[in-house]
Amino acid sequence: MKTYDIVIVGGGPAGLAAAVAAKEAGNDSILILERDHELGGILNQCIHNGFGLHTFKEELTGPEYAYRFIKQVLDLGIEYKLNTMVMDIAEDKTVTAMNREDGMFQIPAKAVILAMGCRERPRGALNIPGYRPAGIFSAGTAQRLVNIEGYMPGREVVILGSGDIGLIMARRMTLEGAKVKVVAELMPYSGGLKRNIVQCLDDYGIPLKLSHTVVDIEGKEHVTAVTIAEVGPDRKPIPGTEERYTCDTLLLSCGLIPENELSRAAGVNMSPVTSGPVVNESLETNIPGVFACGNVLHVHDLVDYVSEEAKRAGQNAVKYINDGCKEAAGDDVIELVATEGARYTVPSTINVNRMDDLLTVRFRVGDVYKNSFVSVYFDDERVMHNQKRIIAPGEMEQIILRKSQLQEHAGLKKITVKIEKE
Repeated sequence: MKTYDIVIVGGGPAGLAAAVAAKEAGNDSILILERDHELGGILNQCIHNGFGLHTFKEELTGPEYAYRFIKQVLDLGIEYKLNTMVMDIAEDKTVTAMNREDGMFQIPAKAVILAMGCRERPRGALNIPGYRPAGIFSAGTAQRLVNIEGYMPGREVVILGSGDIGLIMARRMTLEGAKVKVVAELMPYSGGLKRNIVQCLDDYGIPLKLSHTVVDIEGKEHVTAVTIAEVGPDRKPIPGTEERYTCDTLLLSCGLIPENELSRAAGVNMSPVTSGPVVNESLETNIPGVFACGNVLHVHDLVDYVSEEAKRAGQNAVKYINDGCKEAAGDDVIELVATEGARYTVPSTINVNRMDDLLTVRFRVGDVYKNSFVSVYFDDERVMHNQKRIIAPGEMEQIILRKSQLQEHAGLKKITVKIEKE
């Protein structure tokens, strides 16, 4: 097989944006490997609008947003292989993949960009009692059935979980004539964007029950009813709070997990919080020349942020190759620590000498905080204290660090991000 400087695993929004950025940064030896039969990833089934407000300054549907990047890939002549499954990434960055045309093949690469996206949390991980009848779908599967395959999963629907896909499918099923009876959410807050709660539930009169979960599923051949109950602070159902809903469909929208089997097998260090790789300011993993971006790194709420992050990964991969594929020196490495409300940060470390003039650090919180402050400490000195009216787990937060600011703090070892009341 032909050798390539950069192999990108995944042809969704992250992989496409990384490829375009790498090409524009001056590298012509790029290959995208995509396991589906077309480029675009999950965006192809997201036919609702709301994409592209940051990137293109206009409101687009998922397929329209994907096509903007697909067209750039085609116009720039970037090579790609469809229906191709990546099996392994070796320590020396040799990528093993297979498809029908080429069989099993290997591609030696100078840099690899991980852009495999994420998958839905499986029902088996939820431990719901009851039978295992037909009529239970993940929200993403239902979305594909309705938007691409043209099938209606059912007519009377209960949704467990208030992630963005579940909220969007509540509206989508309603528009297709189904009756969505309730959306139950285990946590005391929604996992989705506020705008989706308003536009997908409130506008259609669909009730959202926080601190509720499914405790029973009825039906042997097909779902006939679902019982939900309120849960206490320990997340256990409270006896006497059960409510029964007759339905023929249960949709599960219980979170997304970065798709990192390949990353783990390659020896990439993983974050126990995000289930994605631990990366530095260049979005580089602990393996030199292996970069990660998009939902395989941490689950994003806006695809615009995925594209922005992937662009940096593509540019940094080219920079790594241009620098002779050398491992970066460990001088002036600053650790980022998330604590007191902040769950994690991306990146996890910063090498001041290599960072751009501005660095976006993204993080999520673990609870809903009202009238609180996002605070940043350089060692023990507080340098940022930004008030926010509301901070919620469903919406990603970010802070901007300046290279000049870090250089002024000689000997800085730790940057701490936390949520404070005053």
